[in-house]
Amino acid sequence: MNGFDYRGNELFVENVPVKKIVESMGSPVYIYSEKALRDSLSAYQEAFSGHRTIIAYAMKANGNLKILSLLGKMGAGADVVSGGELFRARTAGIPVEKIVFAGVGKTDVEMREALDAGILMFNIESSMELERLSRVAVSMGKTAPVALRVNPDVDPKTHPYISTGLKKSKFGIPMDQALEEYKKAARLPGIRIVGIHQHIGSQLTEISPFRDAFDRMVAFARLLKENGIGVSWMDLGGGLGIRYDNEKPPTPKEISHEILSRMKGLDAGVILEPGRSIVGNAGMLVTRVQYLKETAVKMFYIADAGMNDLIRPSLYGAFHDLWPVEKRSGKGRKGDLVGPVCETGDFLVQDRELPPVEPGDLLAVMSAGAYGFAMASNYNARPRPAEILVSGDRFSVIRARETYQDLIRGEGIV
Repeated sequence: MNGFDYRGNELFVENVPVKKIVESMGSPVYIYSEKALRDSLSAYQEAFSGHRTIIAYAMKANGNLKILSLLGKMGAGADVVSGGELFRARTAGIPVEKIVFAGVGKTDVEMREALDAGILMFNIESSMELERLSRVAVSMGKTAPVALRVNPDVDPKTHPYISTGLKKSKFGIPMDQALEEYKKAARLPGIRIVGIHQHIGSQLTEISPFRDAFDRMVAFARLLKENGIGVSWMDLGGGLGIRYDNEKPPTPKEISHEILSRMKGLDAGVILEPGRSIVGNAGMLVTRVQYLKETAVKMFYIADAGMNDLIRPSLYGAFHDLWPVEKRSGKGRKGDLVGPVCETGDFLVQDRELPPVEPGDLLAVMSAGAYGFAMASNYNARPRPAEILVSGDRFSVIRARETYQDLIRGEGIV
């Protein structure tokens, strides 16, 4: 992985030993590589450099302010799905003219906040949402720039929980209803049509779903034009996968070829909303083994990180590679790496060959930069981990470890 490698038997992030970070900051701890973050965003920027393009980072994957600021200074925008994400993006310095607001459940308050901010556009998910945004915009004396999220009914061939482009999904407007919704949008006061939006799913590892969905999007854009409705932005969403195990996802360059070769005659810019493919392989979660427990049927390695810190394995059955922070000689054993949470579903690795491990050893759960800390919780009253950013031979705390006092902030005893 870019930014993570062994020197001798010791794991490094860029030029910093992981062990040194943990000795200073404790465990569990999230650690990110600035080089990996920069390289991931640059790959998109270079692939689309010949076309008017906004890389609107999907901050749901990882909304740390330092990471947002770093990407924003490199020229990225943001894909936000809540008022809180809009606030974080603006706090981090993301230009409002590069922010798109998606999500199926926008409230009046969130709409007002986004209209006041002057964002690039709203991605509209339903007819009722379109009507509400019209009323809100008119009441404020403003005009809302919109793209309608068109559901192309393309199978993204990914986990059902992160598949968003099929007819049975809660997301978007069915393709066969989309033209009438656009005509309606063109008539509504306070609404200005600026684009088309689609997003078929996350962790996509094949190019054919991108191709099929975009073909339908382009055909629909031409249909809109025939009906007197022009668009200035084609928002393709995100979803490009990363390598967790042995996947071979397409590269931004391969995706750009599929997209740009189909846009001849369309006077429109491109918006991309990558999240996982920017931060996923730029981060890891380091945990310390506490106990070994052998039963009649299984070996358990009990660590200080659990489903409250990284829920993807419990929620999706997701695979994360496991690297020892210091390699030991000897033979590993098959077993489960589990956490301290009082749930049977609390595991990080299940039924896999683990490296030789003893209590006190550190293990790195790889590819944890996306949907790791972002989905972490305080379940079992466990403070969330620190987040660390490594830049060359230096590391800095970009989120302090929570304290017990943080757990009760905002509460009181009457």
